[in-house]
Amino acid sequence: MTKEQVEGVLDKVRPMLQRDGGDVELLEVEEDGTVKVRLVGACGGCPMATMTLKRGIEAKLKEEIPEVKEVVAV
Repeated sequence: MTKEQVEGVLDKVRPMLQRDGGDVELLEVEEDGTVKVRLVGACGGCPMATMTLKRGIEAKLKEEIPEVKEVVAV
């Protein structure tokens, strides 16, 4: 799994986040399958951010890149 692969999938979910005034930044892709991201804009302080992270971003990444084990916001 490469950063480029992860960015490609994130590019598919970005429009949804950007419609609500937010976005996601890829910070790191670790060898153990952990992807570290930062939710920015409206997503950064949204009460639904955890759901967006797990049910939206993490679910899409796991669907398209099976090596992804977890997505964490830092």
